Amino acid sequence: MSFATTTQDGCAVISVPARFDFRLMQDFHAAMDDAVAQRPGSEIVVDLGGTDYLDSSALGMLLVLRDRARHQSKSVVLARARGSVGNLLRIANFGKLFDFR
Repeated sequence: MSFATTTQDGCAVISVPARFDFRLMQDFHAAMDDAVAQRPGSEIVVDLGGTDYLDSSALGMLLVLRDRARHQSKSVVLARARGSVGNLLRIANFGKLFDFR
């Protein structure tokens, strides 16, 4: 499964697959461009509810998303991160950079 970008409750939502790593960089950039430029609303939700693994390049891609969103006056929310993914985000201090839900 690749990334799915939808609009829910006026927000762009990027649904992340089970494994989020460097091999998905092009797919993520396409989803990111869609969410930032094409979707309405001032918030982009990254749904990590189905994600079991992410690597350092995935963390970097989330930071790129955050920067691009900020240039369009949008914020990024990391939603439903759990287990090892949630722990990794907390250890990396992403709570200081993103809102969590």
